[in-house]
Amino acid sequence: MTQPTPPDTEPVKPYVPADRTLPEITVKAVVLGVLLSAIMAGANAYLGLKVGMTVSASIPAAVISMAVLRLFRQSNILENNIVQTAASAGESLAAGAIFTLPALIMLGYWADFEFLPTMLITLCGGILGVLFTIPLRRALILEAGLKFPEGVATAEVLKAGSEGGGGVRLIAAGGIASAVVKLCQTGLKVITSKVDVAMTTGASVFGIGSELGPALLAVGYIVGLNIAVLVFAGGVISWVFGIPIFMATADPDTLSRIVGDATGFDAAAAVWSAEIRYMGVGAMATGGLWALVALIQPIRDGIRSSIAAVRQAKSGAGGDVPRTEVDTPIHIVLWGTIALAVPIFFVFLMVVDKDAIGISSARHLATLLVGVGFAFFAGFLFSSVAGYMAGLVGSSNNPISGVTIATILTISLILLWLLGSSVDFSVDASKATAAAATAILVGAVVCCAAAIAGDNMQDLKAGQIVGATPFKQQILQMVGVAAAALALAPVLSLLFNAYGLGDVLPREGMRAADALQAPQATLMSSVSFGVLRGGLPWDMIGIGAAIAVAIIAVDKLLEARGSSFRTPVLAVAVGIYLPIELTTPILVGGLVAWAAGRALAKASAADRDAAGQRGLLFASGLITGEALMGIGLAVPFAVAQDTNVLAVHLGSAWELPAKLIGVALFCAFAAWLYRIARRAR
Repeated sequence: MTQPTPPDTEPVKPYVPADRTLPEITVKAVVLGVLLSAIMAGANAYLGLKVGMTVSASIPAAVISMAVLRLFRQSNILENNIVQTAASAGESLAAGAIFTLPALIMLGYWADFEFLPTMLITLCGGILGVLFTIPLRRALILEAGLKFPEGVATAEVLKAGSEGGGGVRLIAAGGIASAVVKLCQTGLKVITSKVDVAMTTGASVFGIGSELGPALLAVGYIVGLNIAVLVFAGGVISWVFGIPIFMATADPDTLSRIVGDATGFDAAAAVWSAEIRYMGVGAMATGGLWALVALIQPIRDGIRSSIAAVRQAKSGAGGDVPRTEVDTPIHIVLWGTIALAVPIFFVFLMVVDKDAIGISSARHLATLLVGVGFAFFAGFLFSSVAGYMAGLVGSSNNPISGVTIATILTISLILLWLLGSSVDFSVDASKATAAAATAILVGAVVCCAAAIAGDNMQDLKAGQIVGATPFKQQILQMVGVAAAALALAPVLSLLFNAYGLGDVLPREGMRAADALQAPQATLMSSVSFGVLRGGLPWDMIGIGAAIAVAIIAVDKLLEARGSSFRTPVLAVAVGIYLPIELTTPILVGGLVAWAAGRALAKASAADRDAAGQRGLLFASGLITGEALMGIGLAVPFAVAQDTNVLAVHLGSAWELPAKLIGVALFCAFAAWLYRIARRAR
């Protein structure tokens, strides 16, 4: 856990002075923001379901906005800021949705993503995230001295808007190239999409592999070598140490039950799925609790400061408030928060079936009220954590999955206490499933709120630098949430019916290898059901928690020594939980970022920043292109109910050339990304 640095609270001089008024919320800005929010939501839903990570959309959205709005006679930097504010909400809300709601599919509680509940949960959770962070803006952005790295970077891109055209070309080049590769890998299937190898020693199997698509390479570049190494290290803990040790020491009958007839890499994957990945559960839960404990005092101070500022404004002691400090009025925030309890209660009532759980109407009502109350309590708590963490390490590195695991673990224990006296969940799995679905709904509200909270604070920091009006950004953040909420349900349904999620395949004949892993949602379903049913492998969870404690201790030691390399625990936890073939290309991307940085070691700071921005935009294009092609391919797959509908069958003789071409293309993309990221122009 990165700790707060000493406050640096010198006043920021806005690019557009407070006494100057420019159009911000315009028709063209709103329309573009809504469209980009929906697109970013879809693209990041695909990426998040595939690899369990999403990337910030603010900078790509800002660059696209500048290019589009330049076509109009009049546009300005504040309009561009409004567009990126709305657009980035789509990416963040996608994270909140895909980390939780697919768990309802994996539990078998939903057969598909139901539009109205999905839309309402994401909409209400996202708006709560905006409302919860409005009172914290002044404390976290003005007084805490936090860096908000992505917010600052976005503001710098907006200020350097004259270079927007080149940025769009980089995004387009990366997007088109990665889309073509995705088409060849997943649609036409003439190029291999991943490779893996396994080595057997005695009863143990060591496995390693790699996805060959450019999107994960780009993710590794964006998060940098530090995080990429940690994610890969988590994979090594699972696949190089955890799986072989378990296979060498497990009871033969237990091992036979898990592995079945599988051999080689498939046997290792079966052990990982049944046992080893639960180390990631323990590590994530521990990391989420650590995030909360470490930030209690800063959050408390921030809330006190915000309350004092509100009282000062109400008494008139603060004088006239500059345009750049005007927030949404606090009474609207309070009444809006209270009003959201109604649709959240309604959707809980719609989804949680009392007959499926086997409880009385009175206990059903109590369950719903407890769920709504806990969602609001945990939502505010973890929105505050997310807002503070966005200031420390950026919204892309926010511990959203960790705090959501902590939420679902806690509410599952509460439900077990509340309902366990009248329902024996250990006997009836269907009742445990229905109760687990209640925990998932609570976690979904909290996860959406926390994801949007971090993004909102990042956008408000960018707005502070460029001279935006906070309450106008807050309005557009909610508009972006609404656009994304409307888009997510059909996109999630389309992806599920085209590829499948985890080990749930919607129809016969689908390949498990094509399914989107949805790692966080799989984890959420396992935790909620396991707590209620009593079948969690607590030994593995305990080992993961112990690993997390050790990693936290190492991070504290590195912090004390002033090291630039840190070990945020949730990066390792994600790696433990991800299949090894997803962590390997992320490591390669991190190495590309490191190599490009080394090549620019003697360049000026301006050239290094410009080269880094070029690499970021190209990497964003690689991610967006592959993700949008993945969504596009989902249409014919779902219509034909066959993932091979576009496949070109070249016979077994093509298997080796397909692998060689896949590896060669992956290396070519790495070299292309390096070449772009080491040049300032």
